[in-house]
Amino acid sequence: MPRLNPPSFESILIFSDGACTGNPGPGGWGTVVVRPDGQVRELGGRDLQTTNNRMELTGSIRGLAAIESPPPAPIEMFTDSTYVIRGITEWIWGWRQRGWKNSAGHDVLNRDLWEELSRQVARMHPRKIEWRYVRGHSGIPGNERCDEIAVGFATGKRVDLYDGPLIGYEVAIHDLPDDLALPRAKSGSSKKRETPYSYLSLVGGKVIRHKAWAACERRVKGQSQARFKKAMSAQDERAILKGWGLDPDKTVIHE
Repeated sequence: MPRLNPPSFESILIFSDGACTGNPGPGGWGTVVVRPDGQVRELGGRDLQTTNNRMELTGSIRGLAAIESPPPAPIEMFTDSTYVIRGITEWIWGWRQRGWKNSAGHDVLNRDLWEELSRQVARMHPRKIEWRYVRGHSGIPGNERCDEIAVGFATGKRVDLYDGPLIGYEVAIHDLPDDLALPRAKSGSSKKRETPYSYLSLVGGKVIRHKAWAACERRVKGQSQARFKKAMSAQDERAILKGWGLDPDKTVIHE
């Protein structure tokens, strides 16, 4: 269960998330910046043709860009993207050494955003940035709000962004989980991959549960307003539907 984490009141908190309908397709990003002086600022934006990973990166970039240099306090970055955290804390050093090639010798995807994120991180010097992993759709208020902002922009809905004192902010932003550690990367040979519970697709207001990714991909491919997500449990399915703005108790899922 989330708990109040008092040390975080002494830091600048940045929550960020990204969303994409189609992947590639229209996408959005959302960021919440909380300063130790009690000011909260929500940010968000849209891209008409993008990917989920680009929106995840953009959310982190825009959050850091909203902080002056040097920042007045340490920074804690909260994201549910292991891609962003591992990229900026581990992989980027090897990419640079190899001339922005990955370990397979291919060009690194989203290089422009990785370079911009790296510039923003360097701009925070000498302050240290602590990258914190939060599991998506698990009830963490800051992450849920960023997801709401990102999804709103991705789907072209009106999003009212808050900019004001913490005392007037309705999100319990300092409710944080006990464990903020990044999950261990799975080694393909030593551990059996966890089998997904289902794949959900949303096209034309109709939700379908797929047993295999191939069937889900066929349904959403070429559909500009389509949405899809992998679920690892029944509870995960409910969280996904809620994130799509649907009532899990009233939505009919077709097989």
